[in-house]
Amino acid sequence: MNIVLTGSISQIGKPLVKKLIERNHHVTVISSKSERVNEIQSLGAKAAIGSMFDLNFLSETFKGADIVYLMETLDAAGSFFDQRVDFIAAVEKIVLNYKKAIEETGIKKVVHLSSIGADMEKDNGFLRFHHVAESILRQLSDDISIKFIRPVGFYSNLFPLINMIKTQGAIFYNYGGDQKEPWVSPLDIASAIAEEIDKPFEGRMIRYVASDEVSPNEIAKTLGSEIGILDLKWIIISNEQLLKNLLKAGFNPQIANGFVEMQTSQGNGLLYKDYYKNHPILGDVKLVDFAKEFSALFHQQ
Repeated sequence: MNIVLTGSISQIGKPLVKKLIERNHHVTVISSKSERVNEIQSLGAKAAIGSMFDLNFLSETFKGADIVYLMETLDAAGSFFDQRVDFIAAVEKIVLNYKKAIEETGIKKVVHLSSIGADMEKDNGFLRFHHVAESILRQLSDDISIKFIRPVGFYSNLFPLINMIKTQGAIFYNYGGDQKEPWVSPLDIASAIAEEIDKPFEGRMIRYVASDEVSPNEIAKTLGSEIGILDLKWIIISNEQLLKNLLKAGFNPQIANGFVEMQTSQGNGLLYKDYYKNHPILGDVKLVDFAKEFSALFHQQ
């Protein structure tokens, strides 16, 4: 099949391209960076260089595709430290372009990378952009089949802890304790997407993707053991203190407030209600596996 992937060769895109090429699909990868061309081609895919904000480019690239894989990221809108950016509005513009390009080209099969929290209209912090994206795509005609892939929090979101641990000697967030929550590896997400691409498409479906379920205290213990800080602690601070820390670091207020709200929902479990109602089979990459990657980077920096 002819498959068009948005999102370039990111932490999900690269392993996904490899899996699709191995399954003899013809893959076109959309990237905004011309320097990615050689790497994309080395994977056996075709590169299409352009912007997700360019409707004409998207429509032209989508032509002839059997399936399109759509994703959006907040950093596509700009730096998290840019005080002027409205990230939700920027993502909304991208998804509206996706919708129009699908309608213009007659695409009938869509895989959309969404997220945990996309079911929620509020209390999901900056994850609200996934709710906005899904809502727009659901406006497509009923003859267009859509698979919404909802991964949970990425292990890679823990990498910023490296600087926190090195400078402050502990992990500080506005939630913590022994309540387990799900985490996921991009490799398991790529496997789930590749699997869904090869399955029949019918109507609208949702699939959650997770690799492991561990508590904040378990994360601190596992990462600490791997990096050689056996007494590493995960310490709970107030919402106000976390917000103050983020704003002091220069974060865009929309991102800072969204981060605090999202983590509050993680702590009280609200973010995971729909996940546990539709609990997936866990993937292969566990926290102990990621901890080795975390440790390698920790000791490099």
